[in-house]
Parts: sequence; structure tokens; C-alpha cells
Amino acid sequence: MTALDDLVADFFSPAVTAHCENSSVEFVVDGRGWMRRMRELLTSLGPGDAAYICGLQMEPEMDLTGRQPGERGYEPLGDLLAGLASQGVDVRVILAGAIVSSSIARPTIGPFHQNVSSAHRLRRWRVKRDQPLANRVVLDWSGSGIGSNHQKITLVRRGTELTACLGGIDYAANRVDETPHRRLAVRGGRWGWHDAGAIIEGPAAADVWRVFRMRWIGAVNLPRRRYVWPTMRGLPLINPPGMPPSIDPAPPQRAREMSGSACQILRSVGPWYVDSLLPWERRHYDELAPEGVHEIYLTLVQAIGAARRYVYIEDQYFREYPGGDHRFELYPHVRAAAARGVKVILVGSGSRDPAESSPLINGTVNPDLQKKIIDPLPQQLRRNVGLWRVEHLTVHTKIVIVDDRFAAVGSANFFSRSMVGVDTELTAALVTTGEEVRDLRVRLWAEHLRTPVTDELRKSLEDLDLAIGMFRPEWLPPDAPAGSWRKPGIPAGFDPLETVLSLVGPP
Repeated sequence: MTALDDLVADFFSPAVTAHCENSSVEFVVDGRGWMRRMRELLTSLGPGDAAYICGLQMEPEMDLTGRQPGERGYEPLGDLLAGLASQGVDVRVILAGAIVSSSIARPTIGPFHQNVSSAHRLRRWRVKRDQPLANRVVLDWSGSGIGSNHQKITLVRRGTELTACLGGIDYAANRVDETPHRRLAVRGGRWGWHDAGAIIEGPAAADVWRVFRMRWIGAVNLPRRRYVWPTMRGLPLINPPGMPPSIDPAPPQRAREMSGSACQILRSVGPWYVDSLLPWERRHYDELAPEGVHEIYLTLVQAIGAARRYVYIEDQYFREYPGGDHRFELYPHVRAAAARGVKVILVGSGSRDPAESSPLINGTVNPDLQKKIIDPLPQQLRRNVGLWRVEHLTVHTKIVIVDDRFAAVGSANFFSRSMVGVDTELTAALVTTGEEVRDLRVRLWAEHLRTPVTDELRKSLEDLDLAIGMFRPEWLPPDAPAGSWRKPGIPAGFDPLETVLSLVGPP
């Protein structure tokens, strides 16, 4: 076996196809760079090409460059998408809709009210006298009943060539942010949004196409439902007739040179969904196994189980929420890693986003982490685990990195409702003998230090033995220079410009 074969066997679930050395995966950190890349992809399209978007929410008036209305060069996303459609690009948008258990809905929960409004505006977006998106925006109101269709996908097809983009980033104006996260404010104080995504080309992109195709066919074939809307007469249909009923299968994709690397496209989908007038009636997905699809869980369990040095997780939620299933919790696998001596680094928000009621999250170690990871460990091993918060920031990333060899980036949160598929999710995982995963770790840790990545700092962060000391000084190797990483000389370049990474616990 080659070194790559060993990594695939160690870190990837054998239940999921691994694309070995034929598909490229590029990780993008933070929304400003991500939106710039999305704009480049969308504006590269011409007649006969395709642009497919699937998300939890979308703001049609946002500008992908971050410009505001009235600024020179401001271009609403609605203008961009409608313009593409008017030029002959096959544009399709899927937005999550509220679960509807009656024939008439008042979609007022969470982002779903906004999505009905967004769909309404996009369908009526004019290019001259035409409305080119009139039958190109669908609200997918199916689901498990308590969760959401949480996948975030942007797919472009130029001729037969696919580029698939997935992660945690929705098309919303406050996602256009980047380090040092000083541009935004909430409740009168500084606030930022930290996120990430993956851009995939090659045969693995066809796996993402198949996910979108299933979502589109399912959504446009939902039973007709009407909704109440205050500015419209009558009861309009949630999804009007005339939507394209299907999408062609993915065209074959040429291999992309990715020596020493392999990737998987991972799904979480529950075994059934609600689309009935009767909420207790459930329908099984025709194309999926009767028990659902738990690929993200299977590969994360495999990867965490293979860890020997560290497990690094950035996530919005490190506690359980309604709809979870204890059989799909990651806590016991993280605890087992810590018991082996693996350093477990959990990084979450220091501020909630404006839609949340509390200004501070992760003020203490939550009961799930305490009872399911920390307390069962022997006292001498509990400091192998730590929860840190990043001040003034919503950490919306869903990232798992292991031993500089494995990385997973997608929409799936740490909690079990994402693992079991109550929230439908999509994640890209990579293993590599090269430096792609290490470089992702270096970018993330440098960002949380709020320190420019000088040559000196990069050298220190690339050295895992030294870099891991930025979290706990005792994690430094015995032969490291004496002192703390916060003090001069250990290791070089580690004095942060500002302290935003705070240890929550255990102490």
C-alpha cells in the first residue's frame, strides 16, 4: 500500500467512495474571499452553462463584493442571477422552506419567512420587461419535521466542466467578513462572522451535482401548498407551476491532478421527510437506504479514531439540540481520543449573531461537554481537552482537522442532529500526504492570533510541536525553551496583536 492508501484506510469510512488523486479540493476561509470566488465563477458563465444554488437562506439585495446600496459598482445578487438567466444560463435556486402540515401556511419561523420573501422577489426580478427567474426559484419545505434542509451548495457548469462549492456560508450580507473581523457591529459592540467552504473540481464534483439533482427533483414535485402573504392578494402557491421538472445527470468529469490526496463528499440525510397534509404521515426518500445516510458521522468517527497528535474542531454548537440522537453523538469518540493522549481543541463563538438573544456564548463549559467528555476522563487526562471561544465573533465554521492529514469542511454541525440527518448536511473531507491540511490549520490558528502571518510566525505555526503550545503551554514538547508561548522567546512570533482566543475550560 502507498502512504495515501494508508491514510484513506485510516481516516475515511469505507462506506463512502474515495476519489484518489483525481479531484482538487480548495479550502477558503471567511466570507469575503468566498463571495469573491463565487462571483468569479458565476460571471464566467455564458449561454448553455448552468448555475445552481441551494441554501438555508439568501438575500437577493446583497452584493458579493460587500458593496452597499448607493455605492459605486453595487450589484445586487438578484441582478447577477437574473442577468445570467436572461443570457441563457440555466439558473436554479433552492431555498429552505418551513415544514408545512396544512394546505395554507404562515411561514414565520426562523429564516423561512425571509426565504418566502426572497423567493417572491427573485421570481419577480426584472431584466427589462422579462422576469427570467419566475420559475427558477423553489422553496423546499420538506424535511424531518424538526430540522432543516441545511446544505449550502453553489454549482456551476461551464460546458461539461463542473465546479462544486459547499460549506457553511449562505448568501447573506453579514457573511462578507474576514480577519481581523472589525468591520461589523452588533448591540453597539464589535462583531464578526467567521466561516469556511470548499471548492471541488474533478469527479468528486459530480457527487455534489447528484445531491443537488435529488434536492431539485424532490422540491419541484412536492404537493402544492399556498401561503398567506400580507402584500399579496389571495393565497399564492409556495411553488408556482412551470418549474423545470428534472436535471440531467452529471456529465463525466476529467481527472484533476491532486497527487498524494484523496477526498470524499459526505452526506447526512434522515430516513424520511414530511410532505403531507397530515403531519404524522412520513415519506421515505426513494433514492436512499431505509435507515437514511450518515456518511459524515461515519467518516468523522473514523478520522477521530485515527488521531494520534491532535483533533481540532471549530463549530457553532458543542451541545445537543432537539432532534438529536444519542447513537450518533461524537462525544464518546472525542473522549476516547483524549484518553489516548490526543490533544482535543474545540473552538467556538465568543458572540452570537444578531438573530440570537444572548450576546455571549461559551461563557462556561456546557453540560454536554462536561458530562460526556471531561468528567468521565481520569483527572490527569482532562487537560487533554479544551474549549476556547473567539471574542467578538460568531464562529460559524464546521471544520474538523486531525494530525495535519485529515480535514473536513461543510455544513454539518458537531451536534448529533446533523450527524443523524435531522438537518440535511453536506461536507467535503480530504486526506493528504502533502501540506494542504497543514496550511489550512496554519491559516486558522494565525487568524485566531490576529497576527500577520510573517515568515517567522508561519515557521512557528508550521512546526506542530511548537504551534500546539498556543493553546496550553504544557502541550509543548519537553525540549522546548522554558516559559509560556505568551512570553518572549517561546516560540518565535507567538505574541498576538490582541487577545481574542480565550480558554473557557477545563482550567
